[in-house]
Amino acid sequence: MNSTVTEIPKSRITCVLDPDWPLVESSRSGDVSAFEELVRRYDRKLYRIAQGITHNNEDAEEVVQTAFLKAYQNLDRFQGNARFSTWLVRIAMNESFMKLRKQVSKKEQSLDTQNGFHADGNNHSQLDLTDWATNPESLYSAAELKQILGACFQRLQPTLRVVFFLRDVEGHSISETSEILNLTATAVKTRLSRARLQLREELTRYFKKPTPK
Repeated sequence: MNSTVTEIPKSRITCVLDPDWPLVESSRSGDVSAFEELVRRYDRKLYRIAQGITHNNEDAEEVVQTAFLKAYQNLDRFQGNARFSTWLVRIAMNESFMKLRKQVSKKEQSLDTQNGFHADGNNHSQLDLTDWATNPESLYSAAELKQILGACFQRLQPTLRVVFFLRDVEGHSISETSEILNLTATAVKTRLSRARLQLREELTRYFKKPTPK
């Protein structure tokens, strides 16, 4: 006797596992309070991401407002193929990069050709990987350290910056970062490695060991 196994669509599985799905469904039905709860859940997260990309508080606030507005207006288009939070973050990131493009006078160069990096993952620029001082905190105050780290982070290429932010600051896994950015795991790992190397190069000028006299 043959039995037929019905395959459950991936979108339905995602919806079942998505903790936001009940609120999304209620929001679609006109429950404003349900969408307000979604805003409370992700307001700060979207702001951190937007600020990390644009490095401008006013732009970040505008990005968050626009992202939630677009999400609300397009709830019927959300199919549940990814988690709602992933879909929402993508909207915020797109808005952030649109803001960033308005900040610069020329288009951003391709990730794989800028700064001497190529698709094969080899870095053809000379990185200064001098050992750091044992305790950088002894060289600078907490406020100075924060300022240094912020300046170095800002100098990262935006497409590298967002991978580093999602993975090393927000704590998303490689697979989660891949899903949010719609990249392969290999691409995420490569960009993360580049971001970390560039950050170390930037920070080395501040934290390298003193040259013995």
